[in-house]
Amino acid sequence: MRADDLPVTAAADPSPPPGLVVTGRYDQRPGYGVNRPRGADSWLFTFTLGGCGLLRQGGARARAGAGELVVLAPGTAHRYTVAPGAERWRFWWTHCQARPSWTPWLAPHAVSDGLYAVPSVPDALRGRIDAAFARMLADARGPAKGAPRAPDPVVVAQGGLARELALCALEEVVLLAAGGARTPSAAPDRTRVPAPDADARVRRAEELIAADPGAAHTVRSLAESVALSPSRFAHLFTLCTGRSPMRALRDARLRHAARLLEATDLTVERVAAASGFGSPFHFGRVFRERYGVPPGAYRAGERRSWEEMDSPESESIAKPSAHDCR
Repeated sequence: MRADDLPVTAAADPSPPPGLVVTGRYDQRPGYGVNRPRGADSWLFTFTLGGCGLLRQGGARARAGAGELVVLAPGTAHRYTVAPGAERWRFWWTHCQARPSWTPWLAPHAVSDGLYAVPSVPDALRGRIDAAFARMLADARGPAKGAPRAPDPVVVAQGGLARELALCALEEVVLLAAGGARTPSAAPDRTRVPAPDADARVRRAEELIAADPGAAHTVRSLAESVALSPSRFAHLFTLCTGRSPMRALRDARLRHAARLLEATDLTVERVAAASGFGSPFHFGRVFRERYGVPPGAYRAGERRSWEEMDSPESESIAKPSAHDCR
């Protein structure tokens, strides 16, 4: 199966919301695949135990062999499947909101903007990474009660304690993988953990973008709003978030445009202008790259989905199970 032929896993929101920590372990055969043309709101961490997977983020792709950690950032169309020619793909996965401090550890392994592929770690560390994921699963599930559990469970970390324990275990995974892998060459300052005040300034810039994505934001205007030079601001923003300020602005504008297409009857040209895109042609191109269809087709598809949900036949459709959140 080619990556372009992967099926869509869910009609509306195929990934968990960013506030949850969802973990699972799968053993999949050829034919398994997930396609999210609208991207995800949460980060996805995968660690391969055996076999091989193929993951794609936008136009970039990475193969995931045994002992390799591949991470997908939110906001861009992605797909993943058992790699062509592989007999299976056994892997751990976690959806969550990544901590800003993890991005510098992953940055040297960036394949593209938002796709990180950490090379195979030594055998001595794989057991520790496997154990860290297993702890996430056990802490989230709590003590066993009643019947035996399924061999490949999917678990949501319930409550603040379970969530923090899960994130601490995942932080251990990122540290072990990034520290033990064959480290590619990178500029020294890219691996420094930003200071807390840098995080606060980046969060302020993100809030400005989210409050009015259609405004005429630039790197310079955002930098001035947090009292930094444009070059220093761009460096800190990328270090903390894993994407450039202009990439974050474009993603916010595309999300805003999608909401306008869903909720209003504005023409595509007016949606483009209201979302900060000066050219309808450019808007149509980047919208299709993100969502897989042109703006007009996206609007028509969303309205068909609502009509189908309102129809009597929709009552017989089963709700997605926890396994749909993979």
